[in-house]
Amino acid sequence: MGHEQNQGAALLQMLPLLWLLPHSWAVPEAPTPMWPDDLQNHTFLHTVYCQDGSPSVGLSEAYDEDQLFFFDFSQNTRVPRLPEFADWAQEQGDAPAILFDKEFCEWMIQQIGPKLDGKIPVSRGFPIAEVFTLKPLEFGKPNTLVCFVSNLFPPMLTVNWQHHSVPVEGFGPTFVSAVDGLSFQAFSYLNFTPEPSDIFSCIVTHEIDRYTAIAYWVPRNALPSDLLENVLCGVAFGLGVLGIIVGIVLIIYFRKPCSGD
Repeated sequence: MGHEQNQGAALLQMLPLLWLLPHSWAVPEAPTPMWPDDLQNHTFLHTVYCQDGSPSVGLSEAYDEDQLFFFDFSQNTRVPRLPEFADWAQEQGDAPAILFDKEFCEWMIQQIGPKLDGKIPVSRGFPIAEVFTLKPLEFGKPNTLVCFVSNLFPPMLTVNWQHHSVPVEGFGPTFVSAVDGLSFQAFSYLNFTPEPSDIFSCIVTHEIDRYTAIAYWVPRNALPSDLLENVLCGVAFGLGVLGIIVGIVLIIYFRKPCSGD
């Protein structure tokens, strides 16, 4: 009984803190900026989430819902989704704030989570998977398969790849990011060299209820590399000839003397 009273007292002490947190981060309201017609507003999302599952805590950063990084808490470092973002991932100036978010998140799960168990409806999102290539498909040239997972909630999933029903090793980490509407999406990448007989599958397992979504990829409308190069050269040559003809016609037209009345 005394232990429960102590927990209740701790919760009561936390209530003022929970109420003050959003206010402590508030800034004076600034006047609404007047953007020129050719400029648009953009959104940067820095999302920390925690849950009673794996991963227990996560952090993702996205620009206009296009994920830039996720945070590897085991290494205390950002991991870029694409190599182009690697230089930015070295930024460590906000490491203390990220550590505070992690510890506070874990405290909420441990102390408040059991009190609310069974009292709050649990939301579920059945993940939807699709697979596509990162670059235009050319047989015999290195490419990357992308497994995109949407409608994900909560963000507890396992992604595996298969080639002709045989498990594939060596694919990278799964990138999870938040989107508008309190849902999540995920990306998994597999480097490969496409062949006409390829059959790949991306198997997504939602750990919360073991629901499985499978997306298949087979080559479609691919051109052999040499044929694609010949086609592009032919198009470029045709456009060049057309430009020369149009130029000659315009020169003749404008040099033609005007007839008088």
